[in-house]
Amino acid sequence: MSVVGKQNMHLFDRLMKADTKAHDRKPFRTIKYRSDKKFASFAFMNRATRQKADALYLFLATIFITALIVCNLIANKFITIDLGFKIFTISAGVLPYPITFLITDVLSEIYGRSKTNKVVLMGFAALIFTLFILWLGSQFPSIEASPLSDELYQMAYGNSWRVIMSSMFAYIIAQLVDVRLFHFWKKLTGGKHLWLRNNASTIVSQLVDTTLVVMVLFVGELEWATIGGFIRDGWMFKALVALADTPFLYAATWIIRKRLKLKFAQEAA
Repeated sequence: MSVVGKQNMHLFDRLMKADTKAHDRKPFRTIKYRSDKKFASFAFMNRATRQKADALYLFLATIFITALIVCNLIANKFITIDLGFKIFTISAGVLPYPITFLITDVLSEIYGRSKTNKVVLMGFAALIFTLFILWLGSQFPSIEASPLSDELYQMAYGNSWRVIMSSMFAYIIAQLVDVRLFHFWKKLTGGKHLWLRNNASTIVSQLVDTTLVVMVLFVGELEWATIGGFIRDGWMFKALVALADTPFLYAATWIIRKRLKLKFAQEAA
């Protein structure tokens, strides 16, 4: 190798070492852009931090989709919950459903609107797939030794198509409303008052969701007074859970920001 070639190789090695040191020292760099006369800040992370962010994103998406599917499978069972000051009559599917709104708020706060909407749409696709699998299971007769007969299967899941269809219709509207309102309040408050955008977005979107699901399921089947009672109890219970989960939202976002080394109001790109 010529002298010039050796000098170039030596210079290249020095530059690579300097770049590696700088890369290891700074977990991310920040870029800001102007949007609606406000600055939005995103973190561009190194490989190790990016892997943590991606793993957490997949974990939250998994919990979200699981809670979404389970709440539809158990929605045919109606229960009462006594909180002392009131007895709520709600579907068992309401129990895991507030988790989905908590997760979308965490995703919106940490990953932004675009990535949160992707999870919402993945949940919609998962509901369609669940509906197909339930239908497929009903197409084959059960054997005599089957713990679950055709009659029991039909009793447990025969109405699931209506539940899931109504849920899909309400879900896609309510979740997109939730994400949109969350970011509306976030932009309006400059990234402050997390409690406000969490509760203001969730309480409104839960009312939309509860009203649509109950109306699609029971209009023409039950009296309007009974339908109104289901809407009132379901929405009030969800709203109380949304208020109660606010400390958990603060704790989750604080821990995640610390783990991913994100600054205030900064999002993982």
